[in-house]
Amino acid sequence: MSTPGREPLRIGVLGAARITAQALVDPARTTGHRLVAVAARDRSRAEGFAREHGVERVVDSYAALLADPEVEVVYNPLANGLHGPWNLAALAAGKHVLSEKPSASNAEEAAEVRKAAAASGTVFMEAFHYLFHPVWRRLTELLASGELGEPQRVETLVAIAAPPGTDPRWSLPLAGGALMDLGCYSLHAQRLLAPFAGGTPRLVAARGGERAGAPGVDEWLDADLEFPNGAQGSARCHMAYDGLEMSCRITGTRGEAYAPNFVLPHLDDRIVVRTAGGERTEHLGTRSSYSYQLDAFAARVHEGTPLPIGPDDALATMELIDASYRSAGFAPRPRSAVAR
Repeated sequence: MSTPGREPLRIGVLGAARITAQALVDPARTTGHRLVAVAARDRSRAEGFAREHGVERVVDSYAALLADPEVEVVYNPLANGLHGPWNLAALAAGKHVLSEKPSASNAEEAAEVRKAAAASGTVFMEAFHYLFHPVWRRLTELLASGELGEPQRVETLVAIAAPPGTDPRWSLPLAGGALMDLGCYSLHAQRLLAPFAGGTPRLVAARGGERAGAPGVDEWLDADLEFPNGAQGSARCHMAYDGLEMSCRITGTRGEAYAPNFVLPHLDDRIVVRTAGGERTEHLGTRSSYSYQLDAFAARVHEGTPLPIGPDDALATMELIDASYRSAGFAPRPRSAVAR
């Protein structure tokens, strides 16, 4: 729940994306924050979304939402290629921004978003919600405590069944592809383990497969990484997989920790720890990772509580995504040609 005495966030939603119900509407309802406005390219769709999810009102356009003085936070769940343009516009309007990831189509655009965030003086964060859940915090505690020893190998896999062929995630102009949609989690998690493995991992090589009928769009991509301490990383993603898997396995000199679903830990809150002393399973709680994220974002906006990630982190992740694409024989995603 929101902190007693704290004003609720006043959130405006860009678009009527399916992810919004899980990623924002439900957490806002349980934590006491307001959804004050929504805009979509099709007003009737925005009206239906507002009725279904209790949004206070509908505005005529994305630009009108950004100009609305009652909106203090903009949530951007648009197609990947529209993250950058509308993040830049929201920051220029002086709004705090919680953006679905990645924050831009490529590293050049992400650098512009970082510059705009610094100039705006507002809060900007990519919605890597998993890192706020106790499952991820416990994984890092196991490394920090020394129970696993020094990291030797980190394996992350994020894979889902194929979306329909018309889904924007298969669109190159909208910055689609498995690495953008899923692999950003795999790469991001590896990057966040830098403090335990001597520093930031470097890309060694990457391989990928193109989606049939979608030239330039990756259906799957595997990236090999190496940490300064010599630990090896395997960051894999697949967007036409047989089922769903979102796992993280950390192997150290003294043991191993395995999280079956580090991306959506409220669906499977287990960590399995194996050491010389035996095997145990820890359960870390099924409260939504999105609710933890919204709590943290509100604390930053209203109280200045530091966040573990921000615009610098977003740029670093995007640089690694671009490098992985190039290594696998793909071009980095183009900037969106869709007008604001």
